[in-house]
Amino acid sequence: MAPRKKAPTTIRVLIADDHAVVREGIRHVLESDIGFKVVGEAADGAEAVALAEQLRPDVVVLDLTMPRLSGLEAAERIRAAVPDACILVLSIHDHEEYVLQSVRAGAQGYLRKDSSPSELRGAIRALYDGGSVFSAPVARTLSSALRNERIELDRRGKIESLTSREREVLIEIARGAANKEIATRFGISVRTVESHREALMRKLGLRGVASLTRFAIDAGLLSS
Repeated sequence: MAPRKKAPTTIRVLIADDHAVVREGIRHVLESDIGFKVVGEAADGAEAVALAEQLRPDVVVLDLTMPRLSGLEAAERIRAAVPDACILVLSIHDHEEYVLQSVRAGAQGYLRKDSSPSELRGAIRALYDGGSVFSAPVARTLSSALRNERIELDRRGKIESLTSREREVLIEIARGAANKEIATRFGISVRTVESHREALMRKLGLRGVASLTRFAIDAGLLSS
């Protein structure tokens, strides 16, 4: 989103949280500063979407765990209906899955609920100006989630590069079977098993039985 060149007198904020005391606390934090105006409050995800469409706020401060419609679903619908509205997730959760799914749903910022009032105000201003904000713990979680996702995508790509027979041989290797046992099981020669093993190490970029076994375990091939 391109930065707005001229900031208005106030940033219009919609608060969405299923706890009235939390909404009241956020309102107090924001309206103690003349730069913010709370234009509405929503007690659930469906109401958040409806109010966002009606009020067209600049920023939506959104909880994740709400009735009727989750914060993730609400974020997706708000982004589709009001694309100019920025979304700041404010949640007690900071697990990889929540953070990554929030970003995918369209959130430009993510703070934990133990953030300070100044952090909340600063995050809203940053989002309004076209930036993105993630508190330090959340940023570390997001970085880890993205790294794990890249590792998983790379692993899936390598598995897809294997032939069905190579995959079967890999599973048998990981189960501790010797070349002769594998050859007998599949009705092939020991030399063919050795060729499959060499192909596996080349395609997966690994060396040795231990590495092949670890790859198969991490990829969940033994459980499948």
